[in-house]
Amino acid sequence: MDDLYREIILEHYKNPAYKGRIADSDYSFEDENPLCGDHLHIDLKTDANGIITDARFDGHGCAISMASADMLLETLIGKSIDEVKKLSKQDILDLLGIELSPVRLKCALLSLKVAKAAAYEVEEAQDDLMD
Repeated sequence: MDDLYREIILEHYKNPAYKGRIADSDYSFEDENPLCGDHLHIDLKTDANGIITDARFDGHGCAISMASADMLLETLIGKSIDEVKKLSKQDILDLLGIELSPVRLKCALLSLKVAKAAAYEVEEAQDDLMD
């Protein structure tokens, strides 16, 4: 089963569907993982009801960080900003479907940290946003 999840992760890394920028985004944030140098920018576009209609990421990093960003954004389309604020570390782990070392966990959670910081419209993301 792990092999299937690894293939899915590699597919999202090699062919991300949500890579890019949104020029007129409603929510934006970027941050990095200083341990490994992964850098991620996320843009969210919402409708009048606060429902995400488009989501894009840009940046560079390892397969886990880039794949988790693509997979997360895929799930955000159609959700409200309030739902983004309620996402947890477990939601990302469920998306990835494989066990991660502590170092890889930071890589996987970067997209959650950036998406939640954008949703909260904060100036600097804190690790406690990932809970």
